[in-house]
Amino acid sequence: MTQPRNAMTVDVEDYFQVSAFERYIDRDTWDEQECRVERNVDRILELFDRHGVKATFFTLGWIAQRYPDMVRRMIAQGHELASHGWSHVRVTQQEPEEFRQDVVRTKAFLEDLSGQEIVGYRAASYSIGAANLWALGVLKETGHGYSSSIYPIKHDLYGMPDAPRFAFRPIDGDFLEFPVTTVRLANKNLPCGGGGWFRLVPYAGMRWAMQRVNRVDRESAIFYFHPWEIDPGQPQQQGIDAKTRFRHYLNLERMEARLDRLLGDFEWGRMDEVLYWPALQRQSHTNTKVS
Repeated sequence: MTQPRNAMTVDVEDYFQVSAFERYIDRDTWDEQECRVERNVDRILELFDRHGVKATFFTLGWIAQRYPDMVRRMIAQGHELASHGWSHVRVTQQEPEEFRQDVVRTKAFLEDLSGQEIVGYRAASYSIGAANLWALGVLKETGHGYSSSIYPIKHDLYGMPDAPRFAFRPIDGDFLEFPVTTVRLANKNLPCGGGGWFRLVPYAGMRWAMQRVNRVDRESAIFYFHPWEIDPGQPQQQGIDAKTRFRHYLNLERMEARLDRLLGDFEWGRMDEVLYWPALQRQSHTNTKVS
């Protein structure tokens, strides 16, 4: 049988904007940092072009405002532009009205810049879970069509292990949540959707897990990474704790080569084309709510 096509996604933020650095880099100093996102995104665009891959770029409004030509290059090359919020504030740190203002501002700016409707959203650090599912209702009300903000794993910083592993309708209507991909082993969900896990686990193990999702679950996988993950030359942060240092800098020098292999080993496409529009068109798609 034909293997499902998978969704390739990029969370467009710079190295100094990651949640793990919140305690070390003040937001007020962001404009003083050495920005490296544009050169890294251009390398990613070249990599995707070599493999003929179209992807979804979940982009911060803060980044798009400063690098509009970079965003236009994404659009010109046929990629999907989606929202990552304005300035990488976790939803767990926002009240509902703050969140609403953030997503409305970002959606409007990205649409004005791109001339296209923005239907997708991904929360900073997968910060939508059991305690703040109200955020999905806000996304629907503000005109978004789907979210990819729930990670159905147990993690010290995020995760909702009891959430469905694959696409579901969390509320009435056509709004969809596409959780980041996990593989089910020993009655546990294990991460295989990218990011730091992709840099930690041997490539063969990650490839096997994604193949299992395609062949056993018969589902498309969602993979994600960040532009700073292909940039071992980024400025090294001083005074950070050992866990943060390990998670952020592990195997950055191997990431681009691993991505090159991954792009060749699987079939890839945009979130909207691989998952969103097909899900809307399937009349038999069942409503699955979580609470």
